[in-house]
Amino acid sequence: MTTHADAAAVTRMLAERTGTDASDWFLVFKARYGMEVVLRGLAAVRGRGDVVTQVFTCSTAVDPVLVAGLRPVHAEVAPASVAVDPEPLALDAATRAVVVQHTFGIVDEPRARGLAERAQAVGALVVEDSAHCLGRLARGADGRPLADVSVHSFGVEKMLPTRFGGAIWLNPAMRDTAVRERVASDLDALPAVGRRLDLVARAYRTQVRVLNRLGGVGARLRSALTALGLFEPAVAPVEGRAALAHRAMRPSPWMLAQIEAALPGLAATEERRSAAVAEYVRELAGVVEVPASVGERASLVRFPFFAADAEAATRTVDALTAAGVYAGRWYRPGLFPGVEDPQAYGWTPGTLPVTEDLIARVVNLPTAVDAAEARRIAGLVRAATPAGGPSGT
Repeated sequence: MTTHADAAAVTRMLAERTGTDASDWFLVFKARYGMEVVLRGLAAVRGRGDVVTQVFTCSTAVDPVLVAGLRPVHAEVAPASVAVDPEPLALDAATRAVVVQHTFGIVDEPRARGLAERAQAVGALVVEDSAHCLGRLARGADGRPLADVSVHSFGVEKMLPTRFGGAIWLNPAMRDTAVRERVASDLDALPAVGRRLDLVARAYRTQVRVLNRLGGVGARLRSALTALGLFEPAVAPVEGRAALAHRAMRPSPWMLAQIEAALPGLAATEERRSAAVAEYVRELAGVVEVPASVGERASLVRFPFFAADAEAATRTVDALTAAGVYAGRWYRPGLFPGVEDPQAYGWTPGTLPVTEDLIARVVNLPTAVDAAEARRIAGLVRAATPAGGPSGT
């Protein structure tokens, strides 16, 4: 059974990194379940209403909204940040929360401040999705964190190789003290991950290695193991059907031990990823469309760019894959890796022209590579890109 004492080392490290108090951090099995607890508490105190979010994201970032009994309202994203664009955003008294997503780890503080100002003007909660940039909090001009709630991930394909775990930070200065007290109490009372799921999590790394080697047979076996509860996928089938796979829980002692061992290496990991991003920015400037908010030394979980059109994006991904490069398809399609009924998620395809254009054209590159490999990958992108420069702005 996980105790709060078991989590003390992790919350202390998160607090030291962010200049916050360890008592304001709460650990969960996966970040999505932490968000669910936050939104359930919000709905219980404030009543049902809307959560402004985006479809340029994973389905598991929107499932918590639905599970909590709230309504997702999808706004257009800004091409520069690939996060909700504050300029055209219209909120009202029905808005309960606005999600500020740091997509790929892009922290665009000016736009985040704009979103926070609009949310606060209608009394909505500012929920920061820092799943891609563990331990980073967007801040106002005064240096204080912008968000009421900040959601962080230790999960699969995030900044650290921890595979499982998430963290929720609750701003002690949150205006709605009733919501904060309810959410803190609910997070504090979560049960720990049970033995069966803990054992499945321990087997994850070996299972993935074996299943990947088996090709098509591995894919079928993965599905069978998932159905039997013997494999914990990054995104469960039910998480494309407006639901979540488990109840909200705290991490097991084994998961906490993995996080505690990995966290001291976060700064070095960020530095390596920043070096790869710097190579991509230098090598691909003027060749493809890179989001304007990607700084040359940004530490990103993946490096995104936009091809000229959907066909060019597919051609580039295919060329990279053939050369042995893991070219990400995040987030093609929207609500990645795809959902059975977009309208159940509050999205009618064809209604978000800016976002849907970006979804069709996005390609993303690995950042957990050294500078030489980043240059090689950039060369492959250039070879797959027709002359004429990037499209878009």
